[in-house]
Amino acid sequence: MDFLQKNDTKVACRNQITIRIASMSIYLLGFFFAMFLCNCVHLLLRPISQPRIIAEAIVGLLLSNLEFVRRKFLNDVEVQQTLNYIVDAIMVCHMFVVGLEIDPNIFLQVTLPEAKVAYSGVLATFILACLITPLLNISKQSNGVFSSCLAIVLAGTDSPLLTRLITDLKIGKSDIGRFIVEAGIHSDVVSVLLIAVGFLIFDPDKNFQSRGAITMIKMMAILVFQTLLASKVVPPVMKWVNNENPEGKPMKGSHLVVALAFIILICSMSPLVNFTKVLSAFLVGLFMPREGRISKMMIGKVNYIFRTVFYPLFFFWVGTEAKLSEFEGGKLATWGKIIVPFVISTIGKVLGCVVSGYMLGFHWPESVATGLLLNIKGHFQVYLAINAYRMNIISMSTSISLVFVTFLTIIYTPVVVAKIIERARRRSPTQKMALQWLSTPNELRILLCIHSPRDVFSAINFMEISRGPANPGIMVYLTDMIDLTDKIAATLTQRVGADAVTVTDPTVVEVREKITKDVNAYLTENGEGIHLQRMMALSTLNNMHQDISILAEDLLVHLVILPFHKNQGEDGRLQVGNSSFRHINRKVLRNAPCSVGILVDRGLGKTVITRSSVTLNAAVIFIGGKDDREALVYAGRVARHPGVKLTVIRFLVEAPGDSVSSKIGKAKSNTTEQVEEMQIDDECFAEFYDKHVAGGRVAYVEKYLVNSGQTFSTLRSLEGQYGLFIVGRGGRVNSVLTVGMSDWEECPELGPIGDILSASDFSVTASVLIIQQHNLKGELDGLHDEFSIM
Repeated sequence: MDFLQKNDTKVACRNQITIRIASMSIYLLGFFFAMFLCNCVHLLLRPISQPRIIAEAIVGLLLSNLEFVRRKFLNDVEVQQTLNYIVDAIMVCHMFVVGLEIDPNIFLQVTLPEAKVAYSGVLATFILACLITPLLNISKQSNGVFSSCLAIVLAGTDSPLLTRLITDLKIGKSDIGRFIVEAGIHSDVVSVLLIAVGFLIFDPDKNFQSRGAITMIKMMAILVFQTLLASKVVPPVMKWVNNENPEGKPMKGSHLVVALAFIILICSMSPLVNFTKVLSAFLVGLFMPREGRISKMMIGKVNYIFRTVFYPLFFFWVGTEAKLSEFEGGKLATWGKIIVPFVISTIGKVLGCVVSGYMLGFHWPESVATGLLLNIKGHFQVYLAINAYRMNIISMSTSISLVFVTFLTIIYTPVVVAKIIERARRRSPTQKMALQWLSTPNELRILLCIHSPRDVFSAINFMEISRGPANPGIMVYLTDMIDLTDKIAATLTQRVGADAVTVTDPTVVEVREKITKDVNAYLTENGEGIHLQRMMALSTLNNMHQDISILAEDLLVHLVILPFHKNQGEDGRLQVGNSSFRHINRKVLRNAPCSVGILVDRGLGKTVITRSSVTLNAAVIFIGGKDDREALVYAGRVARHPGVKLTVIRFLVEAPGDSVSSKIGKAKSNTTEQVEEMQIDDECFAEFYDKHVAGGRVAYVEKYLVNSGQTFSTLRSLEGQYGLFIVGRGGRVNSVLTVGMSDWEECPELGPIGDILSASDFSVTASVLIIQQHNLKGELDGLHDEFSIM
C-alpha cells in the first residue's frame, strides 16, 4: 500500500509540473501574440506618426478586457498577484534608471532659460489645477491634499517619453528640440520630488492624513541615509568595479553581482519605514554616478528590456486593473473628468511657457509648442492613476478617465512637431548651398559621412585633396551613420547641455573612438587648413536621410559626401553591398539642402597622397549641365593640391558638317533653355580654363563625339589611366551624348556617367566621385521633411 501511495504521489507531482509548464507555455504564447499585435497596430498608426506607447496601450487595454481572457486567465489570484509584483518591479527599475539618467547638477542650473520655462509651466498648471480640480469631486472623499497631489501630477512631464518622441520625430538636434528635452527634465524632476515630499508628509492609505512626527523623522533619516550612500559610498564601489573591468573586456560575474546587490540593498531600505520604493529608487538613481561601465550598462540593458518586453506587459496590467466595463461613459461627469484635467494641464503649461517665453524674448509660437510638448505624461502618471484606485482613493471609472487624460497628452504630439517643422521651413534661408556660389573668402563646409572604420582612410584622402588653400581652408563635419536599433536606443542618455541625447553603447563608443584616433593622427601631421568636428547621424535606416539633411541644414554645409553602398572585395570588384545605405543615398539626393556627392571607393583609401610628389592621377569629365559645373568647381580645389595631377576631359558634340542646312537644323533643335544652359556651361568652363588650364597646372583634353554609343566606348577607353574620376550626376539638358544611357543603368542614383565608371566590370583601381548640385526649386513648398534651426 505504501508503494502505491508513493507512486500516486509521484504521478500527482508529475501532473502538477506538467500543468504548470503547460500554463507557462500558454502565458508565454499569449505574451508573444500581444507583442505581435503591438507591432501590427504600431505599423497601422505610423502614417499618422503616433508613438509606440499608443499601440501598446490600445493592445494592452483591449486584450486584458476581453471577456474570455479575464475568465480563462485573469480570475486566478496567483496570476494577478504575479502581475502586480512584476509591474511594481518594472516601475522601481524604470524610476531608478530615470533618476540615473539625470544629472544631479540640474539643481544648480535653475537660472537657465530651460529651467525658467519648465518651472513656469509647472507653477501655472499647479495653481490652475488646485483651483479647479476640487470642483470635479475626483476623489471619493473631498480632500484638499489629494487635489494638491493631483495638481502636481498634472503639472509634471514624462521626460524619458518626451525625449524618445522628440528624437523619433526628428527635431532632437534643432535648438527647440534640445530646449524642450532639457526643460522636460527640469519639469520631471521637480514634480517627482514634490510628490516624494508629499508622500513623506501625508499618508495616502489613511485619506492623506498627516503622518506623525516620529514617522516622518524615520522616513527622512532613511532617505538621507540612502542619498548619502548613493552619492558618497557608491562612487568608490563603482570606480573599483570599472577599474577592474575596463572597456573591451568581459565583465566579471562576481563584480557585477556585487555592484547590483549593493544598489538593490540601498533601494530596499525605504520599505522598512513604509516609504514608497518607486520614489525611493528615483532618488537613489538621481544621486548615483552616471559615468562608468556599470551605470551605462544598467541604463542600456534596462531601457532595452523595458522597451521590448515590459512596457507592453505594463499596459496589459493596466487593463486588468482598469475594467472598461465599469467605465461610466453614460455620465456627463465622467467625460468632464477626462476633458477638464486635460484642458487644465494643457492651458497651464502653455500659459506658463508663453509668459516666461515672452520675458526671455522667445517667439510666441515656439513658446506655445514648448508648452504643448512639456504637457506629455507617461508610464509613471498612468501607474499613479491605477494605484489611486487600488488604494480606494478614487473610483475605477475616475482612474480610467485619468489614464485616458495621459493618452490625450501624447496623441497630439506629431501635430505640434509638424507645425514646428512647417514654421521652421518658412523661416529657413533660401540661398543656394553649392560650391559654384561659394565666395572665395569663405571656407568650404563639408558633411563627410562614413559607415564604419573601413571608410576612414578614403575620408582622410578626400579631406586631403579637398583642402584647397590653408586660408580660408575647409570645415569638415565627419559624421558617423549609426543605425538606431532597439539595443542602441536603450543606451540613449539624457544630458543637460548642447548634446541633450548621447549614446553609451560600448560597441558604438569603441568604433567612434577608433575613427577619431585615426583622423586625429592624420590631422596632427597634415592638418593645416582643415578644421574638423565629429558628428553623428543617429537614426533608423529608414529615416537616416532626415538626420543627414537636418545636420546639413543646421550646419549650413555646402557639400554632403556619402559613401557608396557597395564595398570593394578582396578581388578588387565591388560587392553587392547594403541596400539600406543605397536607399539612404537616394533619399538624400532627393531632399538634401545642399550639393551632394557619392564616393565610390576603389582604392582611394589605400593611396598615400603626399604634397611632395604626384601620387594621384585624377580626371574630371565635363559634358554640360549644372551637376557637371559643380563637379568642375570642386575639381578646381583638387587641382590646387601638389600631389594630384588633374586632367579635364570635355566631351563635345561633333558637328556633322558646316553646311548652312546643318547649322539651321542644329539651331532649331536647341530650345531656349538649352541655349541658356550651354551659355552658362561655356562661361563656367572658360573661367576654369583661365584659372587652371592656361597656367599649365591642369591638362586639357577634348573628345568630339556623335552619340551616346561613342560616349560609352570613350569612357571605357579611360580604364587604367586615372585613380579618381570626378563627374556630375546629371542635370544635362537633353544632351545627345547621354541620351538612352539611363535605360541600362544599374545604379540610377549615380547618373549615366557615374554608373558606367562604377560598373563592376570597370577598373578595380579607379575611384569615382559623383556630384549633384543643390537645387533650390520646391524647397519651400513642403517637399523637404527637414527643417533648419528655429
